[in-house]
Amino acid sequence: MHKSHHEQSKSFFEWNDLFAILFAGISLFLMFIDGKNFGIKFFIGVGITTYGIIYFVVHDWFVHRRFKTFKSNNSYLQAVRKAHKIHHKNMGKRNGKAFGLLFVRKKVIQ
Repeated sequence: MHKSHHEQSKSFFEWNDLFAILFAGISLFLMFIDGKNFGIKFFIGVGITTYGIIYFVVHDWFVHRRFKTFKSNNSYLQAVRKAHKIHHKNMGKRNGKAFGLLFVRKKVIQ
C-alpha cells in the first residue's frame, strides 16, 4: 500500500491512505474498550491518534501539500520537506532512506 504513495496519483486519495483508516479504527476501538478505566489500552489508542494527527499535519498537509494552506520558510520545516524528498528519490525497498518525520539529520538542515 505504501508504494502508492511513491507513485503519481490521479485522485486526492491514494491506497496509502488506508493506513490512516485502519489505525484510526484500532485507536478508537482501544479507547472505547478501556475508556472507563483509562488503562493502558486507552493510552495506546491516544498515542496512535496523536501520531496520526502529527503525521497528517506534517506529512500530508505540509510536506506533500495536499492542502495548499500551510507554507513556511522556517529552516527546520524546510529541512523536513527536503529530507522527505530524499526519501522519495528511491522507489525500492533497498537503499531507501528514512526521513524521520519530525527528526531531521543535522546535515539535511544545513
